[in-house]
Amino acid sequence: MSRLHDDRGYPPLGLSRDEAARHIGVGVTKFDEMVAEGAMPKPKLIGRRRIWNRLSIEAAFCDLPEEGGVNEIDALLARSRRSA
Repeated sequence: MSRLHDDRGYPPLGLSRDEAARHIGVGVTKFDEMVAEGAMPKPKLIGRRRIWNRLSIEAAFCDLPEEGGVNEIDALLARSRRSA
């Protein structure tokens, strides 16, 4: 059974690299590129283990631009800057 779908009834807060990549629907190579580019957050360190915060991954995913344009938050910020 996947860690993202276990018998706890809620998803874990910490995700491995493989789980974080799968959570946003990309492979680990693409996920690594996105982390290096700053599109996805860097991991937390627990001892020598690298663990990604699921909520940070989800927030970063929501901040990605929509196909063909910027994301909704960026559009709202741009409009507010123009009116200021």
